[in-house]
Amino acid sequence: MKKIRLACLGIAVSLLAACTTTPRIAAPVVDRTSGGVKPAADAAPAAPRPEGKGYYTVKKGDTLYRIALEFGQSYRDIVAWNNLANANDIKVDQVLRVAPPDGNNLAGGAQTGAISSPSSGIEVKPLGAAPAPAAVAAGGNKSGPRGDKRAYSDSTLAELEKPDSTTPSAPAAVAPVKPDTSHATPAPAEKPAATAPATPAVDDDNVSWMWPAEGKVVGTFDGGKKGIDIAGKSGQAVLAAGAGKVMYAGSGIRGYGNLVIVKHTNNLLSAYAHNKVILVKEGQAVTKGQKIAEMGNSDSDSVKLHFEIRQQGKPVDPSKYLPPR
Repeated sequence: MKKIRLACLGIAVSLLAACTTTPRIAAPVVDRTSGGVKPAADAAPAAPRPEGKGYYTVKKGDTLYRIALEFGQSYRDIVAWNNLANANDIKVDQVLRVAPPDGNNLAGGAQTGAISSPSSGIEVKPLGAAPAPAAVAAGGNKSGPRGDKRAYSDSTLAELEKPDSTTPSAPAAVAPVKPDTSHATPAPAEKPAATAPATPAVDDDNVSWMWPAEGKVVGTFDGGKKGIDIAGKSGQAVLAAGAGKVMYAGSGIRGYGNLVIVKHTNNLLSAYAHNKVILVKEGQAVTKGQKIAEMGNSDSDSVKLHFEIRQQGKPVDPSKYLPPR
């Protein structure tokens, strides 16, 4: 009986505790999307690719050497203008600069003038610039030495109140002692340093041309070629058709074999293809009639010299430049 009472008492206590338990309240749901991150559509648009005159878009099968030949430029210059790791570091649809940069300080030269920022109110001047007169008058940065510290006294105060125009007198100059030159041998007068005359730029019309090789012309510009073909024997001398500087010497342009390109002016260059041996190197100055290669059949089905003249990168008829035979 006692056990039944204890059981009933336990049940009553449990029911009482259940009734007094605080019910759980669900947390309110708050929409926080209104102040979130802006969608990607508001992001700044990508910078447009440069295009137009002076730029070229790489196509399938292009090489940097051929692009340089087509635009009459040195492949080394194109590598430098586009910050390429090497001459083979180009990809399809890549835009390349193929003309020299203009004079808009693209090389990041030093700034010579002051630059002001309206938004920040800060004026930036190059090092070494002289302070403005107004700044000196207003007690700005002083270019002279600082004054020494003195103890306060009536005499010191009176001296400081004198106008700035009073300056301490300079010490008297001591006349230098002249050596006795009565028995000295007079020294010869110094000659002014000779300055080398500047090499005048050669005009396109002043280039003197000659035939680059002896032989029969077996291919003409009018026949759909970019130049002329001169037949000959293997090892025959190939001569520079005009004075200039070797811009390219190698075999990196498909279809030309061992190729030499000589630049004569800023606009004119000549090309000598299918050589057996190249006798010059890039950067070398050559004279008119100098032997620069030996005729061969590299990348060709017969021994011949393929000769081109290009003006601003475009092939022109060599017969209009070469003298008549």
